[in-house]
Amino acid sequence: MKIEDNFLDQSVFGELQTLMMGDGFDWQYSPIIDSTEDINNKNKFQFVHIFYAGNVPFSPYFKEMIPILNIIKPISLWRIKANLLTKTSNHIENPFHVDMPGLSEEKQKQWTTSIFYVNTNDGYTVFEDGTKIESVANRIVSFPEETKHRGTSCTDEKIRMVINFNFLSSSMFIVSLGLIVFSLIND
Repeated sequence: MKIEDNFLDQSVFGELQTLMMGDGFDWQYSPIIDSTEDINNKNKFQFVHIFYAGNVPFSPYFKEMIPILNIIKPISLWRIKANLLTKTSNHIENPFHVDMPGLSEEKQKQWTTSIFYVNTNDGYTVFEDGTKIESVANRIVSFPEETKHRGTSCTDEKIRMVINFNFLSSSMFIVSLGLIVFSLIND
């Protein structure tokens, strides 16, 4: 797991944050937060914005992701999705999950998930091993896709906003390629 603060240049981050937290940014209501949840739970919902999915940009704001993509340097993207959770009176922890549940465990090891925090609030991300990452604006945490995690609501701000990146990283590709070559040589 890798945590980086002040991930984007402050002026680039400020523009992104202003855009996403402005009243002109498009959000869609989602009656579920994680696909394992009961869709009839009226207390669980979020708003989402899909920047990229199905091998194509989905959003007119996809270009706003380029500064982040230039740093994380994916060799393949699966999805870029922003999540917006509204303020609650108590922290609500969502179920543990992985973002790409349809992949085999072996394939999940080849992919990376990064969570980019758009605003500072008292919400957080928790990992199955108990590691807790606070929501700090312009922070990113990256970890293997197979790592179960969950987000929470916040109680001190109107919203908690993050952007999830699911991608094949060049470093994981090199490790996978090295294992394949090693296996071929030793067979």
